[in-house]
Amino acid sequence: MAVIGPDFVSLQVRDIERSAAFYEQHLGLTRRPGPPHAVVFDTKPIAFAVRSYVAGPITEPGRGVALWLHAPDAQQIHDALAAAGVPIVSAPVDGPFGRTFTFADPDGYEVTLHDRA
Repeated sequence: MAVIGPDFVSLQVRDIERSAAFYEQHLGLTRRPGPPHAVVFDTKPIAFAVRSYVAGPITEPGRGVALWLHAPDAQQIHDALAAAGVPIVSAPVDGPFGRTFTFADPDGYEVTLHDRA
């Protein structure tokens, strides 16, 4: 029996409310019921969450993960993030996944947005 594929993605963050507010304010995500140690967002096709930081050997939680999210208008979100002073890691380019760019969230996670499904 083989694994079907990912059905849940979460990022460990230092300040769960700060990170949840960031994703709500800048990406328009909305919360749905979840466990007390996480904020789960109502995303499709799979759920996305930020969760409390688990102490351990991870010293730079933003490294070692590639998270891509689909958005109908990546350029519009880029412009809003840049205007809000959010670090843009790579400027928007047109490629096989449509308009694509990468920003850094409050914990340094590099999140890529693209607009072609």
